[in-house]
Amino acid sequence: ILSKIAKLAQARNLEDMTLGPVITWTNDRIQAHIDKLKTIPGSKVLFGGNPLTGHQIPECYGCFEASAVFIPLDQLLDERFYQDATKELFGPFQVITEYDDDSIDGVLEACERMESNLTAAVVSQDTNFQLKVLANTVNGTTYAGVRARTTGAPQNHWFGPAGDPRSAGIHTPEAIKLVWSTHREIIYDQAQVTPSWTTPQPT
Repeated sequence: ILSKIAKLAQARNLEDMTLGPVITWTNDRIQAHIDKLKTIPGSKVLFGGNPLTGHQIPECYGCFEASAVFIPLDQLLDERFYQDATKELFGPFQVITEYDDDSIDGVLEACERMESNLTAAVVSQDTNFQLKVLANTVNGTTYAGVRARTTGAPQNHWFGPAGDPRSAGIHTPEAIKLVWSTHREIIYDQAQVTPSWTTPQPT
């Protein structure tokens, strides 16, 4: 599965705008974060890990390859490393770990210790496994099923009119009430993937 993730990630690029600038992190900050994670015992860069070149994006923004760092689950749960391992980086970056039936409770612990329980996905065709994870997590919008594709929780975001054609309503008091005071949303994707299905172009 890791080779498939890497292949999809490496298909993203500036030319077709499937990669773009990271507004809140500079390249130096992203690189420092990756370097810090690499010091965790057993961790390694799975793919990416380098700033992009050949562009005109200002240095005040980040512009990085789609990247992933592997961290062993026991090290991720270690108090010394947990905050760094679960730091939110709104860019093309992910931390990957591995687990089995004996260590799944460690994954659930990691999810529950996070300060911001945002979007999550449970990618599995095993209904009992889905239910175990869903019953023991509190993420706001959760995708569960065959692909459990996550797109930033738009199901709970209110993009309606705000009295100005240049602006969606997401920042209005009404949107805040609807989005941030809502019930938990679980979106299921249980249909079987047909033999003719092919991976769509990244967006």
